[in-house]
Amino acid sequence: MTYNELVAAIEAYVQNYETDFVANIPVFVKQAEDRIYNSVQFPALKKNVTGTTTANNKYLSCPNDFLASFSLAVIAPVTGEYTYLLNKDVNFMRQAYPSPTDTGTPRYYSIFGPQSSNGDELTFILAPTPDAAYSMELHYFFYPESIVTAGTSWLGDNFDPVLLYGSLVEAYTFMKGEQDMMQLYDGKFKEALQLAIRLGDGLERRDSYRNGQFRVEL
Repeated sequence: MTYNELVAAIEAYVQNYETDFVANIPVFVKQAEDRIYNSVQFPALKKNVTGTTTANNKYLSCPNDFLASFSLAVIAPVTGEYTYLLNKDVNFMRQAYPSPTDTGTPRYYSIFGPQSSNGDELTFILAPTPDAAYSMELHYFFYPESIVTAGTSWLGDNFDPVLLYGSLVEAYTFMKGEQDMMQLYDGKFKEALQLAIRLGDGLERRDSYRNGQFRVEL
């Protein structure tokens, strides 16, 4: 389902073509996407990037589209071997490595807070403080570009019922529609969302290596 097809379906379902309603359809769709993306961890929400630490600098910037970390690894300079860092609280890292001069190959990481250069973006803190420039690989969750601006999306192509009914719930809320129809759309959305959860958090993780991942038993 493309964005134009989604808009046409929303208008047809609620039979509303008023200018104010149509102008707010992008808002309905984006709100539905946010609800879905925060309910199901689809593989389409994951991204890999590489970066490099700076010697004697314990901080590492997060990507601008970063939402949450899946894994962070340090890559050995000669062998290329991956060693995955453990996610810890900042207070643990401060206690375990109280001095900035406690240097070595990073073993732990935590989200420290906003970057000093950009308060809208986050930064990692590493421990011990890197003693050299290490290559790092971050596997993380992000919001993909909305179908509103891209015209198409993974969700629209592969699981459009949850996107359609999620958008209808937002649209009917805007219209302050009848309660029985609201319950119908909300029920359809929850039904589609459960199927999406079965796919994203169940079928696509049946052979996950890390038991710490959230996984729905099938």
